[in-house]
Amino acid sequence: MTTLRGTPEGDEATTRRRRYVDVTGRSLALLGVLFVFTYTVYVLWPDRPQTATTVIFVILIATWVIFIVDVVIRIALTPRGRRWHYAWHHPLEVLSAILPVFRALRVVGLLQDLPLLKRHTPSAVRAQFIILALAYATAWVFFLALATLQAERDAPGANITTFGDAIWWALVTIATVGYGDTYPVTALGRFYAVLLMAGGIAIVGTASATIISYLNERVAGLRHAGAGLAPPSLSTGEQPDPAATHSLPPEEPAAPERPTGAAG
Repeated sequence: MTTLRGTPEGDEATTRRRRYVDVTGRSLALLGVLFVFTYTVYVLWPDRPQTATTVIFVILIATWVIFIVDVVIRIALTPRGRRWHYAWHHPLEVLSAILPVFRALRVVGLLQDLPLLKRHTPSAVRAQFIILALAYATAWVFFLALATLQAERDAPGANITTFGDAIWWALVTIATVGYGDTYPVTALGRFYAVLLMAGGIAIVGTASATIISYLNERVAGLRHAGAGLAPPSLSTGEQPDPAATHSLPPEEPAAPERPTGAAG
């Protein structure tokens, strides 16, 4: 198999990169969990002692440096001519070295190693897609709410001053409702709002496409089973028992109407 510029996909450099990813992938995901936990403590514990602040900053900076080094190594292990291609097709890895919010999304990749999500039946693939989509959406909302709270709470005229306010604002924004009762007033907070709105469009669009795909699959299944079977329950999604389901009897033709005034 060849890719860009005819370079074989199984060359030595690509094999080394894959081996490196296999060895470090789970450790980096756990490091991402540590980063998210530490950043959560940093935001939600504003009255912490100086010792705790020092430890928190050491962990945050160390994890950031490790993620930058990881991205550099992965790109360096990619053969020349395919490095830009690799960076373009792995945006979370590149962006995680730039913005902390994308570091939180890389944590979700740990879910893909669960045995439950490695099956390849149609129902398992759909379940995997739904679980990962919910996990990505949750991580996106949670971390951006934290980041916005950190940027807003001490700003003059701020109305996002508690974590509850931040979560409410994030959910309203990502759902494209936009009540306007809470809103960012700082430049950084508004930048996070733009990211949240972009994610909201993607999440709502993905959810709509998933629901439509599921309904189309159900309708196709009914057509394949035959129009004589009772439809499945929309509340439970259970298929009818063919042995207990009977075809509808044919309708009897209606009796012809008698002309008005005809003799009895």
